[in-house]
Amino acid sequence: MIRTIHDFLDRWKEETEATLKIFSSLTDESLQVAIPGGRTLGRLANHITETVTELPSKLGLPIREVHADYNTVEELVTHYKKYADQLVGVIISNWDDSDLSNENNLYGDPWKNGFSLWVLLVHQSHHRAQMTVLMRMAGLKVPGIYGPTKEEWEAWGEVPLP
Repeated sequence: MIRTIHDFLDRWKEETEATLKIFSSLTDESLQVAIPGGRTLGRLANHITETVTELPSKLGLPIREVHADYNTVEELVTHYKKYADQLVGVIISNWDDSDLSNENNLYGDPWKNGFSLWVLLVHQSHHRAQMTVLMRMAGLKVPGIYGPTKEEWEAWGEVPLP
């Protein structure tokens, strides 16, 4: 739960690092990988990047909502990092802890700002998880985020858990 700006900023730093770790493990060629009828790796990465500007702009923060189609890993990493850092700055400059209890109508429902920031965090986790499945399909090594991956266990000379 996000009860203070500090709570969010601490989690945001960790989740931003995790997202950059996933993005940096992609290749330009892998951005086209998808399951039939699903989003490509590139579209998922773009969606995560776009949401860093979309949701905060809907909360009234002075961030311009950006919808773009970045076609390389370098572009995705650069823009995601830029928008993630920008978000930190505008929150620090425009909100204090009391703003977290303010409500905005998002997607047809009243959401408190603290809840909205929590959704922004878990939204990234959700889509990063989808990306890891597609990364395996693309033959990429999946980096550990909340614990070691199969590849990391193997690199340590250990047998991964089934």
